[in-house]
Amino acid sequence: MDGNTPVTELKGVGAKTCELFGKLDIHTVGDLLAACPRDYEVFQEPVRIREAACGEVCSVHAAVSGVAGERRIRKLYILSVNIADDSGGMQLTFYNMPFLKKTLRPGGFYIFRGLVRAKGASKIIEQPKIFSREDYKQLTDRLVPRYALTKGLTSQAIQKYVRQALSFYEFEPEYYEDFVLEENHLVSRREAVEAIHFPKDRESLVKARQRLVFDEFFSFLFQMRSGQRLQKELPNSHKMFETADTVRFLEKLPFPLTKAQQKVWEEIRADLGGQSSMNRLIQGDVGSGKTIVAVLALLMAAANGYQGALMAPTEVLAMQHFETIQNYVKEYGLIFRPVLLVGSMTAKEKRAAYESIREGEVNLVIGTHALIQEKVRYRSLGLVVTDEQHRFGVRQRELLAGKGENPHILVMSATPIPRTLAIILYGDLQFSVIDELPVGRLPIKNCVVNTAYRPKAYQFIAGQVAQGRQVYVICPQVEGDGDDSEGGLPLENVVDYTEKLKNALPASVQVAYLHGKMRPGDKNRIMDQFAAHSIDVLVSTTVIEVGINVPNATVMMVENAERFGLAQLHQLRGRVGRGEHQSYCIFISSDEKAQSMERLQILNKSNDGFYIASEDLKLRGPGEMLGIRQSGEFSFRMGDIYADANVLKQASEAVERLLSTDPDLEKPEHARLKCWLKASADVDFRSI
Repeated sequence: MDGNTPVTELKGVGAKTCELFGKLDIHTVGDLLAACPRDYEVFQEPVRIREAACGEVCSVHAAVSGVAGERRIRKLYILSVNIADDSGGMQLTFYNMPFLKKTLRPGGFYIFRGLVRAKGASKIIEQPKIFSREDYKQLTDRLVPRYALTKGLTSQAIQKYVRQALSFYEFEPEYYEDFVLEENHLVSRREAVEAIHFPKDRESLVKARQRLVFDEFFSFLFQMRSGQRLQKELPNSHKMFETADTVRFLEKLPFPLTKAQQKVWEEIRADLGGQSSMNRLIQGDVGSGKTIVAVLALLMAAANGYQGALMAPTEVLAMQHFETIQNYVKEYGLIFRPVLLVGSMTAKEKRAAYESIREGEVNLVIGTHALIQEKVRYRSLGLVVTDEQHRFGVRQRELLAGKGENPHILVMSATPIPRTLAIILYGDLQFSVIDELPVGRLPIKNCVVNTAYRPKAYQFIAGQVAQGRQVYVICPQVEGDGDDSEGGLPLENVVDYTEKLKNALPASVQVAYLHGKMRPGDKNRIMDQFAAHSIDVLVSTTVIEVGINVPNATVMMVENAERFGLAQLHQLRGRVGRGEHQSYCIFISSDEKAQSMERLQILNKSNDGFYIASEDLKLRGPGEMLGIRQSGEFSFRMGDIYADANVLKQASEAVERLLSTDPDLEKPEHARLKCWLKASADVDFRSI
């Protein structure tokens, strides 16, 4: 059994389970083993009821003292049970579990595990897990994996299939040389994969995660540096000089460039007319005005007779760029002849676009990955701009750059990264930073609250909608799975939360949802409707992190905010505050521990992405991986550039040594490494 073996080869995986795995993008045994747990549940010794802290997941060993009541609300059956020990009592609430009325015998002792909440002067646990003393003892002090799920598939089921897969899986021999493993204190690949799913203790988990994160960083950095090595100091084959077109455009704009924008534009202008091809990164906070600088660069290319290409990570964003530039052409008489090229276009539309690009009828091509398809032939590609750079694979950017003869490269990123990490990640790229917001932008007002604030938040949302504004609500999960809320902090999901909001808000408020598992056409339709204000409240996963510009959206509410990295929360916050109206961001934490709330308070105090990134780097360490969703930078499946900064440095040094001794991996001892690097590039770090 290897990584390409279908999951249907596992005992017990039939058509239905295979379909459920498909929803999680798991089709092979390799996919299954690469689907690492999102966190781990730690079963500690039970506490007495009096010691069970509100806001924390606790296990209590207590006796059933009686049924407190039962009732029905529509299709929902609610059973309330009282329990007690020698320190006091508390209430348990169960939903749609009528059989427990007979199962939980009065006087019987059980261990109940769940999130403890305050209800007046009393304590309550909703939907707790129930264990016998013997069953719980087997779990005590273990790290039990919890996976990203879909309805109908539990963490226990995934654990069973992973155990089975590991027992038959044939791991490839190590692709690193022994000294790489020894110098960086890395465990074997086999040991890492086994321990990431079933760690013996926290130490084995930390070591397993270190190895897998090292692999991700090594693969990414090797490909990045290899591309930069080829790009470095290439002669400028497309010398460009400023013309009246960019000057007139700047004069006609209804707003002046900020000093930071002016400085970056001067640096780009010098690069385009310099001796070497431009290879520059623009880092700017959300809403800092990177796009207008990129448009100026593309306009300079067009004025010099060259074609430009602007590649965005999503069709929605590509279409927004296309519409924005078309409006510039109409309003300011710019010389752009743009064409849109995205995957959802019909074959006829694509053929027409290919011909216009090949014949040079257009001087600006805007699109997604469709820009790098084999059929696309550019007549005179002089400048390539990639938006939200970290969401593209290194190979994709190389393919686009390869469409021209050493075109200039301009990379835009809204991910604020401390300079020490940016130097490692971006290597030889020249840096430009836009560190001030355009004049007139109102600072976003933030608040960090617990779940008790929800009713007030709903009232506030209804009030904003009544004023004609729009709202984003972010949830960490797509749909409920019946497992996450048991024995752990409950996670809100997009599908169920949408229904909750429809019931909580006035009937006139239009609520819809959006998530990454939807078809591209459906996602585009929902985003278009939101942009057109046909939808008032959009409930979404982080798929809107890179989305269209909706200046009318003034509220961003994030549920389970403690589950996300600060940098990603800041990115999400950037979806609002883009218009003339005051905007607000509400971070709701279901974890009321002081450490979690303190971390979120950083967002409450500052709207500066670079400050937040540096504080995130200080607060988090390589041992902290339980219960924190990764930040999302660079689309790493497991690695986090903040928490894993030390591993990032190790991987960078290992890559530099390899490139200095065998840059093309021609030595026999690097044959397996070469195969793995190619595979990891092709399948987005999924090779095992």
